Amino acid sequence: MAYKDIINELHNFDQNRGWDKYHSLISLSRALGIESSEVEKIFLWKNNDKDLSEENIYQLKMELADVLIYTYYMCNKLNVNPNDIVEQKININKNRHWKLDKN
Repeated sequence: MAYKDIINELHNFDQNRGWDKYHSLISLSRALGIESSEVEKIFLWKNNDKDLSEENIYQLKMELADVLIYTYYMCNKLNVNPNDIVEQKININKNRHWKLDKN
């Protein structure tokens, strides 16, 4: 599904439910933070990726979808295409250098 189609689908979804009035940037930011923590919750008490069950992987996909949905809502509010800002950030990171701790 193309980004434009996703935005249209999301817009129709929240408008049909009257949720668009709650979609300020600050509210979306809070929702994004909550959904991000739900991604982290899946990894609670696990030592590595191999400890993820099939159910955990499914839950992870659904939580990532929630994170992306709120990200898309925010990008739409800012009138930016998420792919464009990801590309911009990749180009910035190409010129950055990180010092890795060798401990």
